[in-house]
Amino acid sequence: MAEAREWLAGTRPRTLPAAVVPVLIGSGVAFGYGRFSWWRALLALVVALALQVGVNFANDYSDGVRGSDEQRVGPVRLVAAGLAAPRKVLAAAFGSFGVAGAAGLALAAVTSWWLVAVGAGCIAAAWFYTGGPRPYGYRGLGELFVFLCFGVVAVVGTAYVQMAAFSWLALAASVPAGLLACALLMVNNLRDIRTDTLAGKRTLAVMLGDARSRVVYVLTLLLPFALAALLAFYRPLTLLTAAALPLARPPIRSVRAGATGPALIKALGQTGRVQLAFGIAFTIGLAIRL
Repeated sequence: MAEAREWLAGTRPRTLPAAVVPVLIGSGVAFGYGRFSWWRALLALVVALALQVGVNFANDYSDGVRGSDEQRVGPVRLVAAGLAAPRKVLAAAFGSFGVAGAAGLALAAVTSWWLVAVGAGCIAAAWFYTGGPRPYGYRGLGELFVFLCFGVVAVVGTAYVQMAAFSWLALAASVPAGLLACALLMVNNLRDIRTDTLAGKRTLAVMLGDARSRVVYVLTLLLPFALAALLAFYRPLTLLTAAALPLARPPIRSVRAGATGPALIKALGQTGRVQLAFGIAFTIGLAIRL
């Protein structure tokens, strides 16, 4: 039976910045326009975190029952390791989706009901990443949906529920958030190229191959800093993101040096720290108008 610390590990804490950062950025945009609402931002954070935890448990379940994780190198998976019954992990996944849905309904009730359709689409995307008969994560589309859900939808949606209006700045700011989420997924899948290939799981990393996946990782980690610098013409303090750039050096150096296995698990955590530090600095830069 899985213990509490193993269930906590099953949430995959290193991936949670992908949920926190877009909410911070969207809230920074809203604050810059004088429309920040702390409780709506908090509800948006609950939605994002619950979706991230839900997709992690859903992946654990789906990959586990398929046998895709039997030779896994990365953090322990509950189903594949036999630590928890598949039905319990599935219940944890749908329980998380239920929390996300409840918080999303509350936001829709005070903003606009069409947000329900957006939320349902995000939950469906979370499930069908590795679930269902034709999971899109097995066909090299994982990064695209991560970019959309944890970049565009999360940032623009967070800003919208606070401002009750769309903003070009929120859309522009969503691109760095989406790219950083892709970097997190890419370094994760880079680690699993060999085992995913054996399991028939054709992630983007498998399709690109080891060398090109490493190049894509570096690009997705560095491009957000260049985009933040461009936005400095409109919000000068977005240049604060440069303070997070030194944090990118260790994972980039490790990946470029050909790190594999456990070294890439460490790079995943380092990537999450870059993402969080960038997100905080970017949020401050978007929130303060000079």
